[in-house]
Amino acid sequence: MAGHSKFKNIQHRKGAQDKKRAQIFNKWGKEITVAAKLGGGDPNMNPRLRLAITKAKADNMPNDRIDRAIKNGTGEGNDANYEDIRYEGYGPGGVAVIVDCLTDNRNRSASEVRSTFSKYGGNMGETGSVSFMFDRVGQVVYPMSKASFDDMFEAAVECGAMDVEEDEGSYVIYCGDTDFGAVSSGLESKFGEPSEGGLIWKPQNTIDLDQEKAENLLKLVDALEDLDDVQTVTANFDVSDEVLAKLAG
Repeated sequence: MAGHSKFKNIQHRKGAQDKKRAQIFNKWGKEITVAAKLGGGDPNMNPRLRLAITKAKADNMPNDRIDRAIKNGTGEGNDANYEDIRYEGYGPGGVAVIVDCLTDNRNRSASEVRSTFSKYGGNMGETGSVSFMFDRVGQVVYPMSKASFDDMFEAAVECGAMDVEEDEGSYVIYCGDTDFGAVSSGLESKFGEPSEGGLIWKPQNTIDLDQEKAENLLKLVDALEDLDDVQTVTANFDVSDEVLAKLAG
């Protein structure tokens, strides 16, 4: 699962090997276009764009497609104008689910997301129906090999971060959503490119699920992620190591 390991059951995303290349490139193309539109086409001055390009290249997206997506965002291309849309609802087990989309057709996205919720035992709600249970924060992740905890914590606080946590060989730095650019740029100048970064929905509390409910919820998450307009799916659930082992088996 992509996303930092601490949220492997919360921000669950299928690996690139489970997706068609065209779908992967489509998702990154949208993200790069929107990032360039909001922050400019120079990745050195635009952390969101720089991170999107890095991840797109890791998924083997061709440079010409990356360049075209940047031009679309800066107004030099002719592709569709994408916008951020958030859908919210409940999945099996009463788990709160947030679906972030980039789309050029609101009606299509809403219809597809709503029908997917219904098909897999969930219910799509109104905007704001579950997001109050999450905090919108910036997250930057570095391997522990980059620095001692004290050095990372001191640098993060100096850049404007709120907190630093240790998790399975990594430092997870959290900051306000509006501070993400400054924090990520400041840390990158000291420690180089992070292993992960971006804005996330951090749940205030999580719901523990047994194997059956976890399986049903993951079917919903996987189906939502397979929709072309969906970029990320976040849910406030967790499962025990025992259940994780059974799911993996």
